[in-house]
Amino acid sequence: MDALDRLIGELARLPGVGRKTAGRLAYHLLQQPRERMTLLAGALVDVAERVHPCEACGAPTEEGECTICRDPRRDPALLCVVEEPSAVAVLERSGVFRGRYVVLGGRLSPLEGIGPEALRIGLLERRMAAGGVQEVILATNSSLEGEATATYLQQLLSRHAGVTVSRLAR
Repeated sequence: MDALDRLIGELARLPGVGRKTAGRLAYHLLQQPRERMTLLAGALVDVAERVHPCEACGAPTEEGECTICRDPRRDPALLCVVEEPSAVAVLERSGVFRGRYVVLGGRLSPLEGIGPEALRIGLLERRMAAGGVQEVILATNSSLEGEATATYLQQLLSRHAGVTVSRLAR
């Protein structure tokens, strides 16, 4: 397989990118100056080497804890559970939520072999065990898997007396 075919194959593995779109992207990149392609390649390498899940919430960071978890102005009594890091970015852009997050890194999907052990539920359990959380907002997807994940988490959180569990409006 030559380099161009390999690039198209890798681009096609991205969510929402089929082989046809991957081909268009690859040929677009070929028309760019070499330095532009090198910058893109460097950015990908930097992300792969330096960005990892936050120790406290699972959001992407280059530090031990992300800027949200380190921010003393955030309300530690309010916790929002999301499936993917992109949901944190969306909620942050809205400017409405001032609590903290837990990023699960996916959703339950028994058909795909994704059970609770494959998610970052341990981060949620640690936050709850530390105390101080008064409300947990479950902001999972409205898909069948997202609803199953929310139901599982509601049952898990029911063990914590005095904690309100809510769902985002759909």
